[in-house]
Amino acid sequence: MGDGVSRPRAFRFGVEMMGPFDGLTWAESARELESLGYSTLFVPDHLDEGYGPITAMATAAAATTTLRVAPAVLAADFRHPAVLARELASIDQLSQGRLEVGIGAGYQVNDYAGAGLVMDPPGTRVGRMIEHVTVLRGLFADGPFDFAGEHYQITALDGSPRPYRPGGPPILVAGGGRRLLTFAAAHADIVGVNSSIPTSAQRSSSAPDALPASIDQKLSWIRAAAGARFDEIEIHAWLRFARVTVDAQSAAAEIASTFGAGPDEVLASPIVLIGSAGEIVERLHERRDRWGYSYYTIQQPVAREFAPVLTRLGG
Repeated sequence: MGDGVSRPRAFRFGVEMMGPFDGLTWAESARELESLGYSTLFVPDHLDEGYGPITAMATAAAATTTLRVAPAVLAADFRHPAVLARELASIDQLSQGRLEVGIGAGYQVNDYAGAGLVMDPPGTRVGRMIEHVTVLRGLFADGPFDFAGEHYQITALDGSPRPYRPGGPPILVAGGGRRLLTFAAAHADIVGVNSSIPTSAQRSSSAPDALPASIDQKLSWIRAAAGARFDEIEIHAWLRFARVTVDAQSAAAEIASTFGAGPDEVLASPIVLIGSAGEIVERLHERRDRWGYSYYTIQQPVAREFAPVLTRLGG
């Protein structure tokens, strides 16, 4: 029997991989991440970078035994959810439950323009993503599924194959706006709390929305929408700036203009993780205590330098 006390969620890290490490194959790179103690290999879903996410995830999962694989994140506009559900359930089944599913509304302008896809206003894209997640959930569950939405219509479709995990793999929904975070709080297993970026054209001006005061607001929306299930949610951050260094103040000063804030406030942002391994571990505990963050994604160039952080955390 439990003691009724809610314990802090364990920290874990993933790496967004754009390709193999220099001199290694994709399979070897996945095995290195696994050996370093990373939880998850993330792959992007942009038409101008990285491998195709479905193939990349399946190959990485086949080359490893404990490493999880996940997209960061699949753009709902690019694939019909009924078709996608089969591919995702297959990876989950073949990997014996090592898939996580990141779903987003699509925001990279170049993807849409290059492929000749219509980029609808943010509200329409978010609405489509919400239906997309609903359809995936329905097809991951047992029995025929029906759905009549604005964007998708599903009629008595019985999802096949069944995912390895009953109910399907965990779903990650990330964003910064109130509507999206409210939906994620009620329906996602993992909620990525970042700055709000309606399209990639706003990325350069989005950093101030990830300063501590904004994150306090975002977590208040999530807590209100999640209610009793808040403790079941894993809070995730995609780290825009990550670096292991003994001079955190100087490193923060280099990016301070991006945030329009001083170095101390920059260092407190959950999309920034800069400092010595010991300082970083202290920041992780502070952020978990304040906001609930326990799951982080770093970028491929710093994967090896972050290994001492994982060692201090116990892998």
